[in-house]
This record gives sequence, structure tokens and C-alpha cells, in this order.
Amino acid sequence: MDFDDHFELTQLHAKYASIVDAADWDAWCELFTDDCIYRLVPRENHERGFALATLAFDSKGMLKDRAYAIRETLFHDPYYQRHVIGVPRVLKVQAGRIQCESNYAVFRTKLSELSTVFNVGRYLDEVVRTPQGLRFAARVAVYDSELIPNSIIYPI
Repeated sequence: MDFDDHFELTQLHAKYASIVDAADWDAWCELFTDDCIYRLVPRENHERGFALATLAFDSKGMLKDRAYAIRETLFHDPYYQRHVIGVPRVLKVQAGRIQCESNYAVFRTKLSELSTVFNVGRYLDEVVRTPQGLRFAARVAVYDSELIPNSIIYPI
């Protein structure tokens, strides 16, 4: 992988964090391919090969449904998220697909409360080049803790 491709991959991760932190759910959907996979999985389930995921979406259409639900149907205490994502470590480049992993931490701030660590883990990504640039064909967020405070509303 050359420098330009790695820089573009790093920018994709930075763009992801910026879009999710800004709650721009339509733009979040556009970071994925049409036949994408997005999963949020506890570490224990991932390491044991269990299929059970906290969130599991198998297409951009399902992501768009989630975006609609966040905006229109889910009721919750409002909060802000802030993602800190490590530099992606490229594991494999083959046939136009990049497999990489990166650590992440998500902080949550509820109105009139202190910020707290909300979710920590690593992303396991499969990224492909499209006419629009690099996009996620698969993003699996493997979180370390078995406990989730309250619920997961926004994507990690």
C-alpha cells in the first residue's frame, strides 16, 4: 500500500469520526457500500465466534433505516459523542480490498453532566475503492466491556 492510499484510508477514519460526532446520519450511511456489513459486537462473543451482536446491519438500506429511527422514532436523553480513533493498521491488501484494524474510544456527554467513557474497542474493517473514493464494505466494532450503559442509540 502506498502513502497516498494509506493517507486516504486515514482520512476515511477521520471523516467517519467527524460525521458520527456531528450526528450527520445521512452522511454516515454514504460512507458504506450498498451491500455493507455494520456490526457492534462484545469482545467475548467475537473471540468465541458467537454470531450474537448488539447491533447488526447487512446493507446500506438497513443503515438508512437506523438513521431514520435515530432522527424520527427513538426517544432518549440527548447526548453528544466524541470519537478518538487510532491510525488504521493495514492487515491485508488484496483484489482492491483493504483489511485493517484500529482502536477507538467513544466519549459521551449528556447535557449538564460530565463527559464519560462510553465505549472502547477496535474496528475491524474491510474497505473498498468506489467511484466516490474509499468506502466501508464491512465495519465490525468489537467493544471490550460486556456492559453497555443504558443503551446504544448512535452508531459507534
